[in-house]
Amino acid sequence: MYRLLFVVITLLSVNLSIANTVTGTHGAVSTRSQIASDVGIAILEQGGNAADAAVAVGFALAVAYPSAGNIGGGGFFVLRMADGEVITLDARETAPLAASRDMYLDADGEVNRRLSMSTALSTGVPGSVAGLLALLERYGTLSREQVLEPAIRLAETGFELNEDLARQFTQNLRRMGSFPASIEIFSKNGTSYLAGDRWVQSDLAATLQRISDSGRDGFYAGRTADLLVAEMERNNGLISHADLIAYQPVWREAIHGTYRGYDIWSMPPASSGGVLLVQMLNMLEPHEIAEPGWGSQQASHLMIEAQKRAYADRARHLGDADFYPVPVAQLIGKGYAGQRFADFDPSSAKPSADIFAGSWPDEGTQTTHYSIMDSEGNAISVTTTLNSGYGNKMVVTDAGFLLNNEMGDFTPKVNTAGGYGLMGEEANLIAPGKRMLSSMTPTIVSEDGVNVLITGSPGGATIINTVFHVVVNFIDHRMGIADAVASPRFHHQWQPDSVRFEDGAFNTGVQRQLEAMGHSQVRSAGFGLGDANSISYDGETFTATSDPRNAGGASSY
Repeated sequence: MYRLLFVVITLLSVNLSIANTVTGTHGAVSTRSQIASDVGIAILEQGGNAADAAVAVGFALAVAYPSAGNIGGGGFFVLRMADGEVITLDARETAPLAASRDMYLDADGEVNRRLSMSTALSTGVPGSVAGLLALLERYGTLSREQVLEPAIRLAETGFELNEDLARQFTQNLRRMGSFPASIEIFSKNGTSYLAGDRWVQSDLAATLQRISDSGRDGFYAGRTADLLVAEMERNNGLISHADLIAYQPVWREAIHGTYRGYDIWSMPPASSGGVLLVQMLNMLEPHEIAEPGWGSQQASHLMIEAQKRAYADRARHLGDADFYPVPVAQLIGKGYAGQRFADFDPSSAKPSADIFAGSWPDEGTQTTHYSIMDSEGNAISVTTTLNSGYGNKMVVTDAGFLLNNEMGDFTPKVNTAGGYGLMGEEANLIAPGKRMLSSMTPTIVSEDGVNVLITGSPGGATIINTVFHVVVNFIDHRMGIADAVASPRFHHQWQPDSVRFEDGAFNTGVQRQLEAMGHSQVRSAGFGLGDANSISYDGETFTATSDPRNAGGASSY
């Protein structure tokens, strides 16, 4: 597929020189860590497929990018295999069996944010290990020992910290102060690591070795499980041996939509990402985006108004479909999108206060994303997380891995914002065994049966809109993948009624035009939105790019 050269002229408040874009004809990997990307390519070069590489990268990120790469969290996988099979794997964390609907409310019925984000009570039952092993068993070609070996070796022998990781460790030390095992791992006897220091993780290496030796039982039973449960008991957490034994990842049907002749494949609930992405693209499809151009008032206004309506529906209708009847078919239908966007006014903004969740007649921040394509035509899009950067900052003593604070993604109380300020209602209330609603949006785009784009992102509430931007840039604005990812982005999530944008996201004067149309609080985000490590394929060449907003890495061969 021929793509017009698009030159992004911008003053992004990030260092674009750290972007990493590579090409190859046999396969490609793009992640937040150059070390992890190189691990993935090495697996492909050994004869592994995209599933093998995805598992190896997942475990390598737990070693080389600990703020979000993990074995103590969870994630989502979207696969489109060479034979056309498309399926997703839900390895999202679950609420412990002892969890309860009002567990984060105080005596006055108000939400205690600290409990839901910064304590052992914030930890959901981890799903990453079960998910990675399930992926390997069903689609991989290499042994468990082969795909885990790079991560184990990396943890045992260590690696030199770059400035990015050393800075992250220093920034998080104070918040880790209550957890001796965290201080032991992320500092040198209480003093900060510096760039260039070698970082060895012996406890984590031993934990990974148990997984390599015993598979699922190497994490959800035996010594590792004992250590995790003991950590919970010391810190008043809820996860028990029964929770660990009961945890299962779930294979689910992908969310599927079409947009201007392309097929969109993404994650279903408990992710809200796939539903909202398809819904927003459906709203845009009847309107011209390419002709007014990237950064124009017309294109920006259309996208913001679609974002508002989709996020309003997220608050009302989205949750764990195993516990709540999420109306997926209605939400992703093109007819519903037409109804939802019927009140769109090309000349003025609709205030969020006047936008409510749609209805129909009854009918019978910190996360990481990686993308992999192989020479056989298999594509895997993976987003995994601990929720906040370094989760709840708690390392399991003698096991060496961080725990998530995903329970904060539940709605703690009806019509009250959960994590990242996202509003929610009954669909996302806490229940034992339930998966908390996520915005993670791992996505694959195909054309005429060929996988042409893999993308996804971290970023909490901004994730869905980041993927929305990349897809629109790629399809409507005909950008190459590096520009589709690097181009500045903007974000609206219905509540609060405000537009946050990266420097350069609008052409000259468009910010003032949007404000004159009635868009509220059109302000600079002050930081990069998302981290969309992505891959494109034109039928001959793979192009992998890491997002220039962060120090990621891409590899190909």
